[in-house]
Amino acid sequence: MSQSKILLEVGTNELEIVEFFINERDGYRGYYGINVSKVVEIIRTQPVTAMPQMRHPSVLGAFPYRGGRIVPLIDVCKYLDKGSIGMGEESKIIITEFNNVQTAFLVSGVTRIHRISWKQVEPPTRFLLEMSKGSITGMVRMEDRVVFVLDMEAIVATMHPALSIRMDDQPEDTPPPPQKYHILHADDSNSIRRLIYSKLEKEGRFDVTQVSDGEEAWNLLQQYKNDAETQNRPITDFVQGVISDIEMPNMDGLTLCRYIKEDPVLRVIPVAMFSSLISPPLARKCENVGADAQFAKPDLQAISDKMYELIQSSQG
Repeated sequence: MSQSKILLEVGTNELEIVEFFINERDGYRGYYGINVSKVVEIIRTQPVTAMPQMRHPSVLGAFPYRGGRIVPLIDVCKYLDKGSIGMGEESKIIITEFNNVQTAFLVSGVTRIHRISWKQVEPPTRFLLEMSKGSITGMVRMEDRVVFVLDMEAIVATMHPALSIRMDDQPEDTPPPPQKYHILHADDSNSIRRLIYSKLEKEGRFDVTQVSDGEEAWNLLQQYKNDAETQNRPITDFVQGVISDIEMPNMDGLTLCRYIKEDPVLRVIPVAMFSSLISPPLARKCENVGADAQFAKPDLQAISDKMYELIQSSQG
């Protein structure tokens, strides 16, 4: 694939989502979506074997999948506390892969794939976050319904605590870092923002400012840029690094990174992509929009170390 084609794809600020539905206990049909890039395959229901080590009530069991890999099956309806789907003939299983882990989700049915702009994805309200246990990252208004975009990473992290954002514990006698840097972190997941903020601040190398999407990050960077120009100071006096998710409403992380690297003032700021979707093809897209580093969740320690190194190198 040529560089121009890759840039065209990421420059559109678009995504594709698989729309599916769950038939809830009160007869209501809820519509949900997941990024196509996280979907490996959609299959019919499979016989499952119980998994005593995974005691969450929404985990129905597990089944062997391609090459004998054992994949846990999560009832989406039960996880959202809206009843249970059941293994009927119309039910479907969506096989996903992110954070290098495959997980299966049982849904009542799959409708179609939508190609939409991130501008169409609205952040969830506080009420919606509470009602969905923090598992909804956005909503898309269609002609006759609303499609809720599920935070699959948050759901899987609930099942697999080892997949939660993690950092190495620092010994109590660890000396403070020689210098603290201000970084901007953009991620649409409220739970991930809280985790990253607490862990990076505790580590002591960064002061962290957080926003929930790429557009907010871009607007804040413009404010820093204006302040720098007004005060005749370098932009790095105001912000020294950016860590960004890729999937975000309004403006995705790839578009944000491209905007930063095309700006003659902001381009000196190191940008690191931190996403569950990092794969060889996506890593090439990150490189083509100028990202200085890219790491897959949940290893926050690696990106923290790399960001500190990048900032020190950029400051000579």
